[in-house]
Amino acid sequence: MICWPVANALAQDEDRYRNEQDFLPADFYRARRAALRELLPDGSCAVLFSAPVRNRSNDVDFPYHQNPDFYYLSGWTEPNSVLVIFKEAQQFNKGALQDILLVPPRDAPKERWTGRRGGKTAARRISGADWVLTTESWDSLQLPLPQQRKVLQLRQEEPRTAGNQDPLELDGLLRSYRTKLDKASISADDFLLKRALTSLRMVKQPEELNLLKRAIAISVDGHLQMMSALEPSMTEYQVEAVGEYVFHDAGAEAVGYPSICGGGENSTILHYTDNRRQLRAGELILLDMGAEYHGYTADITRTLPVSGKYTPEQRIIYNLVLEARDSGIAACRPGQPFQAPNAAARRVISRGLQELGIIESADEVKTYFMHGTSHYLGLDVHDMGNYGPLAPGNVITVEPGIYISADSPCDRKWWGIGIRIEDDILITTTGHKNLSEKLPVKPEEVEKAMEQPSILNNSGLKNE
Repeated sequence: MICWPVANALAQDEDRYRNEQDFLPADFYRARRAALRELLPDGSCAVLFSAPVRNRSNDVDFPYHQNPDFYYLSGWTEPNSVLVIFKEAQQFNKGALQDILLVPPRDAPKERWTGRRGGKTAARRISGADWVLTTESWDSLQLPLPQQRKVLQLRQEEPRTAGNQDPLELDGLLRSYRTKLDKASISADDFLLKRALTSLRMVKQPEELNLLKRAIAISVDGHLQMMSALEPSMTEYQVEAVGEYVFHDAGAEAVGYPSICGGGENSTILHYTDNRRQLRAGELILLDMGAEYHGYTADITRTLPVSGKYTPEQRIIYNLVLEARDSGIAACRPGQPFQAPNAAARRVISRGLQELGIIESADEVKTYFMHGTSHYLGLDVHDMGNYGPLAPGNVITVEPGIYISADSPCDRKWWGIGIRIEDDILITTTGHKNLSEKLPVKPEEVEKAMEQPSILNNSGLKNE
C-alpha cells in the first residue's frame, strides 16, 4: 500500500518545510505588519495577493518567485495566497483579528508532482498571522468590507476570463475578490499601499541586513572564484558558471537578476546577458552578478583583464572609474540628496574623459556614462525607495562606468573598453559602510587575486 507515505507527507509541516535555521522569525513579520498599520488610513484594510505563476512554455513554468511586498509582510513563498491586514482589529468568530493569511491547502497528489506545500501549520509558524486559513475558505469568508472607509491593494493583473479556472488559483481568487468589492460597493486604492510599503522597505531592519550581508558575502566569494578561474580559453558562460556554482554551493537560492558576463565589445553593453562569446587574450570581461539569499539580493560588479593584467589603456580607464566610485561612496552620508553619489561620480568621469581627449565638453559624458550611479537594494535588485535624502538603514549601490564601444568618436585605442565597478553601500548614522569591501577592487589587487588557485584547478574542468 502507498497510503502511509502520502498520509505522512501531509503530517510533516513542522520538520521538513524550510529546514534552514536563519529564515526571519514570525516576530519580524508581525512587526512589519504592525509598522504598516501605523501608515494605513483609519478605518482601512490592505489586501495583497501572491505573485502569479509565470509560464515558460507549454506545461513548463518558470521557478516561482514571490511578490516581494507579500514576502516582506508574511515570509510566505507559495503562490495562490492572500493576505488581509486591518488598520483596526476586526471581530470574527475567532475574536478580534488584525490580519488573515490564506494559503493553498495540502494536496498529496499535487505535492507528489510539484513539491511539498506548507499548509496552515507552516504558514502560521512562518508568518505569525492572527488567523490562517486555506484558500478553500476565501469565497465564503465574510470580510467586513462595508465597514471599511478604504480598501488598499497593490496593482494587480486582470484575471483571465477564458476557460474554466480553478477557484483556488490566483485568477479565481482575484475574481472572488472583485466580487466582494462589488457587493460592498467599494473601490480599491492601489497607490497608498505602495507608498506606505516603499517608506518601510527602503529602511532595512537589522534582521534584513543580516540576510543582505549574507547574500553579499556569498557574492564576494563567487566573484573571487571567477577572478582566480578566468583565463583566455574560457567562454563567458563558463565564467558565469563558476560564479553561480559558488552562489548555490553557499546556499543561495537563486541569482538576484540575470548574470551579466560581457567580454570584449560585450563589456560596453550595459545589461548584456547572452553570455555565449569566446573570450580572447588582451580584452576585458565585465561581471555584474549577485546572489539571492532568502529573498535578499546582492549586486556587485567587477571588470577583469582576461589575460590577468590590464593593458595601459584599460588601466587608465579603470583607475578613472575607480576614482569615480570612491567619490560616489564618499558622498554616501545621511541627509545627502539621493543623487549626490551620482553627481560626484559624474564630475570625476567628465573631468577625466576631457583630460584624455575622449570628450570635449562635460555634456558629452553621457555618451560613455549613460546610466545613474545608484539604486536601492534589498528584496529587489532595484529595490523600492522614494529617492529622497539618504537615511540610515538605506542600502544603495554605487556603480559608475565608462563604456567605449567600437566606432565611438574617439581614438580607436579606447574602443572595446567597458568598465563598471559596483559596490553595495549601507547608509549609517555617521556615514556609510561598504558591505562588499572585501572584494578586491584596485587594479593591482584584482591582478593578484587572479593569480590565486581556483576551484577548477583540481576539477578537471580547467585547461592547464
